[in-house]
Amino acid sequence: MDRARAGPAMPSPASSTPLLPWPVHRRFYVPYHDLDVLNHLNHAAYLPYMETLRCDYYLPFLGTPDPTRIDIIIAEATCRYLAPVSYGSELLGEVAPARPLGRTSFTLLYRFTLAGTSTVTARGRTVNVVYDYAKGTKKEIPPERRAAMERDAVDPADEGW
Repeated sequence: MDRARAGPAMPSPASSTPLLPWPVHRRFYVPYHDLDVLNHLNHAAYLPYMETLRCDYYLPFLGTPDPTRIDIIIAEATCRYLAPVSYGSELLGEVAPARPLGRTSFTLLYRFTLAGTSTVTARGRTVNVVYDYAKGTKKEIPPERRAAMERDAVDPADEGW
């Protein structure tokens, strides 16, 4: 449900055209405890949403629902806030890998829209390093994972990066 209210001017959302769906998506409902003093979704709330989407995308590659089995480390996390979101709003969060993939790392892009609209409220990005925790070193992206991520990959320039 979109209960956006008028407020201070914000940067305009980056999309006025229909958005192509990404491979993994999830709906998030904005609870009261995620609001800031302006009655908008607090900027910090997007990072846990991004973590959840990252697990939704990456865990199937590992064949387990257990996030403690994830073999990646986040080297960088960025979020751009584009439109205010009010209490009770429903967001559609999406995640997809970005082209090109590296040898030992890859970038995931995140897109948040007000559900049922093309209004982009935020865009996120994480740089993920595949890591061997037993050896304490980074490792190459396994070939079967690489192939699946390349099939799912989107062009970051098309998403405002």
